[in-house]
Amino acid sequence: MQMPTDGKILITGATGLVARTAAETLAQHNEVWCLGRFSDPETEHRLRDRGILTRRWDMATDELNGVPDDFTHVLHAAVERGEGDFEEVVAVNSVGTGRLMTHCRNAEAFLFLSTSAVYAPQALDHRYTETDALAALSAFLPTYPVGKLAAEGAVRALAVTLGLPTTIARLNVAYGPHGHGGVPVILYRTMLAGDPVAVPPTDQHYCSPIHTDDIARHIPGLWSAATVPATVVNWGGDEVVGVRDLLTYISELTGVEAAFVPSEVTRTVVAYDDTRRRSLVGACERTWRDGVRQVLEAHFPGCVTAAR
Repeated sequence: MQMPTDGKILITGATGLVARTAAETLAQHNEVWCLGRFSDPETEHRLRDRGILTRRWDMATDELNGVPDDFTHVLHAAVERGEGDFEEVVAVNSVGTGRLMTHCRNAEAFLFLSTSAVYAPQALDHRYTETDALAALSAFLPTYPVGKLAAEGAVRALAVTLGLPTTIARLNVAYGPHGHGGVPVILYRTMLAGDPVAVPPTDQHYCSPIHTDDIARHIPGLWSAATVPATVVNWGGDEVVGVRDLLTYISELTGVEAAFVPSEVTRTVVAYDDTRRRSLVGACERTWRDGVRQVLEAHFPGCVTAAR
């Protein structure tokens, strides 16, 4: 999918794992603005060095006064995950998203970043489709899917009310060189600490991991797919990977032992049927093995070569 050129693009959450690569990629041929709290000033400086315009915005409290309203495309990746306060997480995500969509109501397309965590649990090896049952259950982070599902409702309503073409993309396991790195990096840190990784007592969780390079490549296609009412699509990679298999591969690369402990409370992930996503944006370019290797080397220089 061809990247847009000469657009005026607004991105929220651009200091994090997912949106930063997108912002830097899109800024090569477009005017890109990033909104965020920028708690790490150095990250803001690096974005500005790439020609990206930044504005401080706390989704929980701030209006959008002084921010232009003539953006051609919007990627809304900012999120309030919550710390156990369900009322806060629903209010912040739905109201902040509503403010943003209303402010950018004249855009050509709005892309909202949702999550696979909104699906109701099924068998560990189930391949989820966009029409599967929804729920908001997460033993690992209970407020997160609640906030995302509430925001999806706001997005659907405003897409129709404002006539704003919109795509809701339910992201699977994203990983990349920025932010916290994603699940592979998080679990590798657990391995480095010598702690076991919680896994289901039987079988293993499966996921459809996607590298942030492929995320950036897919964004133009997801904007092109935006409709009224909103388009909904599962956004993951081409390959289905078991979590035990993922960690075993990381162990082989780094020489760090992967230990597992059976538990009913795990970092739950799901695998996708990618039929709709492929029809909208095509295939991925990175295999999960090459991608994980690249990401580990980005976050832990020398960790792979040291094990050879």
